Amino acid sequence: MTEEQPPLDLARPEIGPEEERLVVEVLRSGRLSLGPVLEQFERDCADWLGVDDAIAVSSGTAGLHLGVRALGWGPGDEVVLSPFTFVASANCLLYERVKPVFADIDPVSLNLDPEAAEAAVTDATSGLLPIDIFGQPADLPAFERIAADRGLAILEDSCQALGAIDSEGRKVGSRGNVSTFAFYANKQMSTGEGGMVIPADPAMAEVMRSERNQGRAIDMDWLDHDRLGFNYRMSDVTAAIGVAQVGRLDELLAGRARIACMYLERLAAIEGLELPAPDQDPARRSWFVFPVRLPEGTDRDGVIRRLGEQGIPAKAYLPSIHLFPHLAGFGYREGQFPVAESVAARSMALPFHAGLSGGDIDRVATALGDALAAG
Repeated sequence: MTEEQPPLDLARPEIGPEEERLVVEVLRSGRLSLGPVLEQFERDCADWLGVDDAIAVSSGTAGLHLGVRALGWGPGDEVVLSPFTFVASANCLLYERVKPVFADIDPVSLNLDPEAAEAAVTDATSGLLPIDIFGQPADLPAFERIAADRGLAILEDSCQALGAIDSEGRKVGSRGNVSTFAFYANKQMSTGEGGMVIPADPAMAEVMRSERNQGRAIDMDWLDHDRLGFNYRMSDVTAAIGVAQVGRLDELLAGRARIACMYLERLAAIEGLELPAPDQDPARRSWFVFPVRLPEGTDRDGVIRRLGEQGIPAKAYLPSIHLFPHLAGFGYREGQFPVAESVAARSMALPFHAGLSGGDIDRVATALGDALAAG
């Protein structure tokens, strides 16, 4: 690596002077939690999505857990989801002793295949948990038809997809299902840690706000609690970052789309490399990461190592979680979901954030082509 080519960042949040200003305001206010900035962040997110309400929580995982509880899923219930996802998609079910039932993915979108999901439905199935993987909107119209036919509930894991548009031209998370978003540092907008859950109705929202705050209702005294709850609060310091970020969310999304477009152009000539599927109008991906799939038989670890030697971080992304020990214990085994397992074995995330330049993208493309050619 030369001095002219410093190492690239795999991901980087876009934090500017407005985020700093609002955080300092909160710090000086003395109201660091459950204050007016949190309420403003919730209103701003709801307005941007075009929904009635949004509830800020400590993480996307916390939002998923509250969603599971709100839908009444519990012991004896089964919920169908994809194995090609971040582990929180399944862990949120295990918290309430719900059995995760995996089904294979579509080889193009990499999302849960609706036909495979429907085939996995049994008399014990209570719901579907579609995931908008890598910001690619899941086929919610198909899942909603299945849910209506089978009497099932839907929990949308949109933690990777803030800003995506579905096949009916609607913003992901705005269809009226319980939906969740996450604001970790590598997401489209970031609060460092944090998440948002979209309730299905006002009664659900009231319970969720209570459960995120140790089971205390809004009109109760500080140490009064009338239900089981959790410490899933988002602080006003965190919310202040979110207010600034949602205020420039369209700009943030456009910046990521610009970088993705450059990647698609630069990498198209690399033989055997599989790139993210193009959008099918009106559907539009929200770019969370830039994943590529290496040719069958490629030594992915070797490619990652060779890129690292050039100052280019890359990450195997994502695993097929049904093979994790705590999930394989439900009887899952290798070879059960061949599409998901093949994609998981060959997928890799490249450096991706709006701070990358055209020269950076060229550098990554050249290094990746060379690494693949080296075998």
